[in-house]
Amino acid sequence: MKEIRSMQSLSTTDAEPLAEQAHPSRLAALDTGLLQRFDISGPRYTSYPTADRFIEAFDSRTLESWLHARSVGARATPLSVYVHVPFCESLCHYCACNKIITRDHAKGTAYLDDLAREIALYRGVFASTSATAAKPVVSHLHLGGGSPTFLSDAELARLIGLIGNAFQLDTGDAGERSIEVDPRTVSRERMAALAALGFNRVSFGVQDFDADVQRAVHRVQSTQQVFDLVAASRELGFRSTNIDLIYGLPRQTSASFKTTLDTLRALRPDRIALYAYAHLPARFKPQRRIVDAELPRAEDKVRMVQQAMEALLADGYVYIGMDHFALPDDSLAIAKAQGRLHRNFQGYTDQPDGDLIGLGVSSISKIGPTYSQNAKTIAEYRDFLAQERLPVVKGIELSADDILRRSLIMALMCQGRVSIEAMEIAHLIDFRKTFASELQELAQFENLGLIECSDEWLQVTERGWYFVRAIAMVFDRYLRASQEHARFSRIL
Repeated sequence: MKEIRSMQSLSTTDAEPLAEQAHPSRLAALDTGLLQRFDISGPRYTSYPTADRFIEAFDSRTLESWLHARSVGARATPLSVYVHVPFCESLCHYCACNKIITRDHAKGTAYLDDLAREIALYRGVFASTSATAAKPVVSHLHLGGGSPTFLSDAELARLIGLIGNAFQLDTGDAGERSIEVDPRTVSRERMAALAALGFNRVSFGVQDFDADVQRAVHRVQSTQQVFDLVAASRELGFRSTNIDLIYGLPRQTSASFKTTLDTLRALRPDRIALYAYAHLPARFKPQRRIVDAELPRAEDKVRMVQQAMEALLADGYVYIGMDHFALPDDSLAIAKAQGRLHRNFQGYTDQPDGDLIGLGVSSISKIGPTYSQNAKTIAEYRDFLAQERLPVVKGIELSADDILRRSLIMALMCQGRVSIEAMEIAHLIDFRKTFASELQELAQFENLGLIECSDEWLQVTERGWYFVRAIAMVFDRYLRASQEHARFSRIL
């Protein structure tokens, strides 16, 4: 385990000046043929290995042993906390999240009691491993769901208090508290309450401004409401406001999506997450309510992503990667320019790479070279807590090969380049021998001008940055073994 931990601390990009790592904000012209060619399924690489590779042999005792290891040698690994609040008042037909549809807010109160028990278990683990009474410092707290704003202001205040009992929340400039918000559940007054609780970043789930598309996916909200909430966020001093959009939804057309983009550009949020809709009704029951005939054709989806890229880059947004954009003065764009970008289960982040504790049903934790996931149902989650056990149902301890490939894939996804020498030094390998078959497969991307390979570097080109997921997939050992791509979302 000591050898594995030491390998994690070495960067794959240390040998290159930071200023030269940044990708330009204006990318090469989109090639429709390439977009169509790489409209395939693949992982989003918020982790590697991906969550479908977790195994049940990893349990709460395994996680506790790695939590104990955090205190060995006074490790100063940055720590983040994610809380999953699964409740929503109404069902969005496109949704693939782990959620519970209810208007009974007493369920949120009971769930807070569950979270209190889970947090107390973590507090007990930390107390048994620390030589001092100091609580672990949390640099980033994120609330997701579901709809975290299903909870009342008083309940959210209680949740922050519970977390503060076990963790020391960083209240300095580096501290970040972010929350996902359904615009239909908040007002300016509620935004003020969130600001008073220390939240400084907010993400609004909009998906589309077109009323017909909203009706098709059962998520109707007014454009004016979104504009008012974004304006309130800025007035209240939130550092950054994100808008989530989805392309490929039913009843979307190139013309309607252009109107949505025009509205988005007028709104001008600090960040934009532009996701491709993954229609997997066999796996996600709510999607069975979507009429297949109303879904846009593949060529229309390609046109939509083309429209979005061109419009947002023309407006001065920096293309962070995959589905993320940010204004040049946003911390995410600055992190991209300085080579400090990372990925976690919330996507791209400017927070330092480190450990993550996931609280609540289905949440995923990352501690050292491990990933673990909580029980996905309330009943099973509560059963673990009743036994005074952390509610872990599966996970994985990364092998040396996993860590090697994770560092390579994340370097491609975040920096767009890999130093071969740094990889060899960090992981004690002969790069070209270890990845001989992968480099052969990579030749097709090189011939298409998507990546440049030299003796020193693998470098994603400006055009290749659109297809970085497909490039990263070449190095995924599990995909190479199974070739089961269909379980993942489409790349575009």
